[in-house]
This record gives sequence, structure tokens and C-alpha cells, in this order.
Amino acid sequence: MRDILETCDARYDGLIPAEALRASGMNSHAVDSLLRRGEIVRIRRGWYALGPLWKNISADGRYRLFVRATAARAERDLMYSHHSAAVIHGLPLIGPWPQGVHAIDPDTAGGSSSRLLTTHRGPADPSPVVIDGVRATSLSRTLIDMAATTSFLVGVTMIDYVLHCEAARLNAGQRSGSVGAPPITHSTLLTELERVHPRNGHRAAERAIMFADGLSANPGESLGRVRFEELGFVIPELQVRFDVDGRTYYVDYFWRGVRKIGEFDGHIKYTRAAEMAGRDIVQVVIDEKDRESVLRPEVNSFDRWGWKLALSPPAFYRFLMDKGVPRAPTRRRS
Repeated sequence: MRDILETCDARYDGLIPAEALRASGMNSHAVDSLLRRGEIVRIRRGWYALGPLWKNISADGRYRLFVRATAARAERDLMYSHHSAAVIHGLPLIGPWPQGVHAIDPDTAGGSSSRLLTTHRGPADPSPVVIDGVRATSLSRTLIDMAATTSFLVGVTMIDYVLHCEAARLNAGQRSGSVGAPPITHSTLLTELERVHPRNGHRAAERAIMFADGLSANPGESLGRVRFEELGFVIPELQVRFDVDGRTYYVDYFWRGVRKIGEFDGHIKYTRAAEMAGRDIVQVVIDEKDRESVLRPEVNSFDRWGWKLALSPPAFYRFLMDKGVPRAPTRRRS
């Protein structure tokens, strides 16, 4: 039984179709028994995943499997969009993924929803992509759709991420001498925005594009910048370089006027292999403390925060005020 499940899982890259289980000789009672024991979980009707896999993957991974299963089961060829395209492209989301999938339908009267499918009216994407069997809007179009229909935080986080990855890709190509596709930039996104010209959310998308900055290295740093903007604080410089005792350091945020360093202290650096570089968690923490000790004498103040604090606007506002983060000039209302 285990061999059958693992073979299906490998063949369909994490998905197990009901047809494959029936073809292997399992009847509905056998499948129900596997479900009760937690050996498999039902993603949606007709599609399953290994129980241990489902238990251990992130919310992103679970939604991605759901979108793939939905696309595989669909009776017509849909162009998946918005959150569904975002997860297929590997974009980060601060907040929960939806319960259903999203798709573009140029012929719909104005958007429609069922329990598991929301269709959006809009121009067809001339450059769709197919990833893991899912036909989705292009990366640029996906960013426009998300920025126009979701929150400022979600739009900025996703655009920051893409700008950061595109800059890294371009730099790697220049070092290796290879020429890849032209990078996605603020300019290309503004051009895409004008092409799509969403009926609602045009200004919201434009605001997110203009505020986005590829120097934000991860979603936590994007969250901090969005909060500074929303709560009325000065937007700091990003990834500022400090040379101390022959070594170079880069800091997440730097308010030059008050010589203040701010650092987003997420969990990634304590868990991801690339950031840990072979070190154990204890050594990573010690290295971070040593780094802070080196930088503190170079500035007037140095403060850290994490997800829990930044996700609460009232708590983060009190924290920033208490730590002396400079307030932005009051804007006149038009």
C-alpha cells in the first residue's frame, strides 16, 4: 500500500488522483480507511496528497497543491490569476490564501463566484505561462492584478520580492556573461498597468508600484516599510553599508538624520540553510549579537523587531514612537 501511494505521489509531483488509486485496485472503502488513518488527505474531490506531506508543508504549499488539483480537474481551459497565479509563481503572501481559485474570463459580465472559483473580468493576458500544468497569467500581469485588488501591504510585498529577484538575476547574468530576458522593473510594471487598465484599483496598483523597492530583501522588511508609510514615519534608507574594522555590514533600515539602525528579526535566518551557511542556530544567534555589538558604536541607536510586533499596527506604532523613529512631515490633504 505504501509503495502504491509513494509511486503516485512521485508520478504526479505531490498529487494523487483518485483514478490512480482505483487503477491500483483500491475501492472506496480502502481509500476511506487511508483517510481515517491520516495516510492521505483529500485536497478536493478526486485529488489527494500524502498525509505526512500535507502536515509538513507550508500554507503556500497547500494552496499551490489545491490550485494544481483544481486545474487538473477543470472541465475547461482556464487562465488562473490573482492569488492562484501568485502561488504558482512562488510569490510571498502576508496573510491567508483564499479557499478557492481565481481565473480571468474576458467574457464574464463583471466577475462571478462559486464556492471554489472566482472569475474576474479583464483583458486576456497575451503572454500566459504554464507552470506545473497550470496555465496562469504572466508574472507582471499577476503583480498588477494583485496590487489592484488586494491591500497595499500585499501588493508592495509581492512587487518588492520580484524586483529583488529580478535585480539578483540580472547581476548574476552580468557576472556570468549570459543574457536573459529583460528584467521586470518599475517601468515595465507601469506599462503593464496601463495595458491592463483595471476598472477598479488603478491608483492602488500605481501607488504600490511606485512605493516598491527591490532593496527589501524579504517580506518582513517589506512589512516594516509599509508600516512606516501607513503609520506616518519617515521611510528609511535600505541596505546601507557600514565598513567597520575591515569588515562590511549591510543593515535593513537606516534613518540617517538621527543615525538610527532598524533590523527586522524574522525566523528565516535561523532556519534557512542558505542564511545559516552551515552554522547551527546557537552560532547564528551569537553571530547576530556580535554583529550588533560592532554596529552599535557607529550609530546613535539600534533596534530590532519581529513579525508579531510589526503585524499589529497599534503595537508597532507605540514601539516606533518609544524608540524615537522620526515622524514624517504632515501631508496636506488635497
